Amino acid sequence: MLLAAPSITDRFAATRALTETLAGRLSAEDQTPQSMPDASPTKWHRAHTTWFFEEFVLRSEPGFIEYDPSFRYLFNSYYEAVGPRHPRPQRGLVTRPGIAEIAGYRAAIEEQLLDRMESGALADAAPGLTELGCHHEQQHQELLLMDAKHLLSTHPFAPVYVERGPDTDQPVAPLTWRPVRGGLVEVGHDGHGFAFDNEGPQHLTYLADFEIAERAVTNADWLEFMADGGYRRPDLWLSDGWYRVQSAGWRAPEYWADEDGGWTVFTLSGRRPVVPAEPVCHVSFYEADAFARWAGARLPTEQEWEVAARGVADRRGELLDPARCHPGLAGGAMIGDVWEWTASAYLPYPGFRPAPGAVGEYNGKFMCDQHVLRGASAVTPVGHERVTYRNFFPAHARWAFSGLRLVRS
Repeated sequence: MLLAAPSITDRFAATRALTETLAGRLSAEDQTPQSMPDASPTKWHRAHTTWFFEEFVLRSEPGFIEYDPSFRYLFNSYYEAVGPRHPRPQRGLVTRPGIAEIAGYRAAIEEQLLDRMESGALADAAPGLTELGCHHEQQHQELLLMDAKHLLSTHPFAPVYVERGPDTDQPVAPLTWRPVRGGLVEVGHDGHGFAFDNEGPQHLTYLADFEIAERAVTNADWLEFMADGGYRRPDLWLSDGWYRVQSAGWRAPEYWADEDGGWTVFTLSGRRPVVPAEPVCHVSFYEADAFARWAGARLPTEQEWEVAARGVADRRGELLDPARCHPGLAGGAMIGDVWEWTASAYLPYPGFRPAPGAVGEYNGKFMCDQHVLRGASAVTPVGHERVTYRNFFPAHARWAFSGLRLVRS
């Protein structure tokens, strides 16, 4: 028997509760600082996701009363049409409001929105905007964990966010290849169910036949790359990537450390030995591209990735489990464990048009100098993953749960 899909009211309540579960493991001191300009404090994520519902769902409703005028400035992220905002690199300096005040803000906006939903008093556009707000908050749940991991990694004693048992390992599966037929194919979201605007419109494109690796690149593979001088060979790197290697001193993925001749990695469960059979995680596009060149292969285009993923769309790796928050062993799934870098620049699909108004700034304004990642990761909330999902980050970014999969022509 098919179960009824949860109502938007239930989805809203469940999404909001999960954010509080994730944040609840962090103290007020953990939730306030900002470890780098690209990251945000946990309490900012909690407030900003609330601001989104207040700004885009409630503000246009009759009888709306603004919670605190200063919050519109403090917790706007990048919506120029809304008005001025606090500088992103300085979010960690905002000690007030504290986490108790932000909890009150969340509760007040939730109560107001739930009351209006249950009474049927919302405008016609509000349910769609509420659904967008839920998916927006799921994005920030992943960002919250990414940013908290980066912050905790700077602590000299590697604090634990979530306790979990010892890691398991197994022999690394040999790299095998699955043929994928090309030709004229449709890519992009078909319009049924929720999708972000950047996932469409669905359109035709031509692909040559190719082969895709049956598993992601593993830590064992990466150790071979490192042992063969991967971080010391300029012939493997794009020019900007080689500059990063030299200027930032990269010699291993983010969070790895060489301790007494053995590699360890900082996880949300503290520092642990690197597990060879896990997919490599926290590598930049530059590193992924260099590895692919070293391996005699290449990164897939996002169109190749999407077509290949349809054949195994029912397989899932690790998605967000609040009791784990870490990738599993590399297997045959293309969705889960780690986001996978593609060779594709983040650009609009043919016919893309952003939505009118401030909400149209959600995705389109970032279609410059970014690269597309596909799949999902071990901190992507369940139900937030899709074959057509287009994640994107700058080429140098390493704090995302990002890995790679190889293809060859």
